Amino acid sequence: MGIKTYRPYTPSRRNMTGSDFSEITKSAPEKSLTEVLKKHAGRNNQGKITTRHKGGGNRRKYRVIDFKRNSKDGMPAVVRSIEYDPNRTANIALIVYGDGTKSYILAPEGLKVGQKVMSGAEAEVRVGNCLPFAQIPVGSNVHNIELIPGRGAQMVRAAGNSAQLMAKEGKYATLRLPSGEMRMVPIECRATIGAVGNGDHNLINIGKAGRKRHMGIRPTVRGSVMNPNDHPHGGGEGKAPVGRSGPVTPWGKPALGLKTRSSKKASNKLIVRRRNGKNA
Repeated sequence: MGIKTYRPYTPSRRNMTGSDFSEITKSAPEKSLTEVLKKHAGRNNQGKITTRHKGGGNRRKYRVIDFKRNSKDGMPAVVRSIEYDPNRTANIALIVYGDGTKSYILAPEGLKVGQKVMSGAEAEVRVGNCLPFAQIPVGSNVHNIELIPGRGAQMVRAAGNSAQLMAKEGKYATLRLPSGEMRMVPIECRATIGAVGNGDHNLINIGKAGRKRHMGIRPTVRGSVMNPNDHPHGGGEGKAPVGRSGPVTPWGKPALGLKTRSSKKASNKLIVRRRNGKNA
């Protein structure tokens, strides 16, 4: 998908870019595969803000994506359309199975309308097909990866991303993730062949603040420009340093670089090499 530029009739338009949506073949979503997406503006069931800088934005409906792809094993499906999804960076593909069942999947790079896709152990190793790692050749690029068999894909779902299958040994397959992390997953877990489409997504320049508001993201204010009663970084004359050994959150907790992953997490033993290059 290409990048579109605009005639600079305002300062904000000068550097703004957007997708040309050349891959999109259908504008309206499949009604039977959409759900109402209620907004919470970052608040919990008590009405308290638990995630800051959220609120407003355009209304959108959630497209129900089939991340498991295990209900129609061995049955081929035809790609009916490639569609835009406002809830994710990747595009989605509407597929129709032989019995008429419709489903949405993430659209991989190179998937075309009219192409056939299939899931299950007997599927070919071809872009868009979903197979267990036991049937995927070493060296293949995959996305939409399960961590627990049958739970559905949890990793490598963002636009342009793919992981590489590095080895298979015993009950586990070893993957190199987009972050550089080397990780083992059970060999019965499924993954989809190919890379996620819409790889130019990260080249888009938002251009103006209003476009961020359309996405439901509210302004963020730096703590260093606040008063000391509003933020630990605030106060002082001019551009003052934070006055601590490191930056902190508005509530005084360490921020920016603090490791939050639990050292007792059960899946730590499956990480062969972390993304910082250190062995686990």
